Amino acid sequence: MATTIGNGNDRAVTRNTIQRALVLESVRSLRNHPTSADVYESVREHHPSISRATVYRNLGVLASRGEVLRVEVPNGADRYDFRTAPHCHAVCRMCGGVFDIEVSQVDLMSQVSDAHGFSIERHAIIFEGVCAQCRHDGRACAEGH
Repeated sequence: MATTIGNGNDRAVTRNTIQRALVLESVRSLRNHPTSADVYESVREHHPSISRATVYRNLGVLASRGEVLRVEVPNGADRYDFRTAPHCHAVCRMCGGVFDIEVSQVDLMSQVSDAHGFSIERHAIIFEGVCAQCRHDGRACAEGH
């Protein structure tokens, strides 16, 4: 059911609440920084009539509202994180896995603000490398890196 408040610009914020809740629950339950395709497949398992466009649109709305975090992965598909508190990510160049990294960002942000007079509104820190599992499996060595 659609509820419209105000002008037409508000529609995207208020419609598809059931679908949006399904998408949000999927991101939260997957807990592995899923791609939009992963979320779609997860939702579709229990709700086969939902369209890919509905899932993708609702991921965008959830990200713009701050209910999920969109992680822009260089040279890969964007991922979605249910953890919205500030934290960093690491991306494995071998398996493509995305991992949460807990480091203090306060000092870095203060240094940027103090040294350059820059007012930070948003930032994303993504480390790239090889995860522990891929190193253990020897994937980095097998690739000649």
